[in-house]
Amino acid sequence: MDLIIWRHAEAHEAEPLEDDMQRALTPRGRKQAERMATWLDAQLPQGTRVLSSPAVRAEQTVRALGRKYKVRDALSPGASVTDVLETSGWPEARYPVLLVGHQPALGGLVAQLMGMPEAACAIRKGAVWWLRHRIREGQSQTVLMAVTCPERI
Repeated sequence: MDLIIWRHAEAHEAEPLEDDMQRALTPRGRKQAERMATWLDAQLPQGTRVLSSPAVRAEQTVRALGRKYKVRDALSPGASVTDVLETSGWPEARYPVLLVGHQPALGGLVAQLMGMPEAACAIRKGAVWWLRHRIREGQSQTVLMAVTCPERI
């Protein structure tokens, strides 16, 4: 199974009393999303299931991809690593999954799957981490396939 993790692009800082779920992308964030979407569109396997947080900034990020996607509350800000992992279907899903969400849950997921000693891995805004699950010699393995950010595309 391939699991592609895409952190939402740069968003405006929250104003006092503003609902965090309503924060939109900045102009820079829109450019970040467009750059990563172009790269992803060329790389994603056929049949990739695309899932997004319901936060405005995440949906704006995933819309740049121009593919159908489904919103999952389990990817909302404040989600747990367990919520995100269950939503992804890792490692049993029979199709690739692209998740668009937030820190620290995405970084926590990467850290857990990669066996990192820290509780969470820092993931830059707009960045993509591509992981693959495989079985080799009877052992379950997580393979890091790619890591990139909008500034590198």
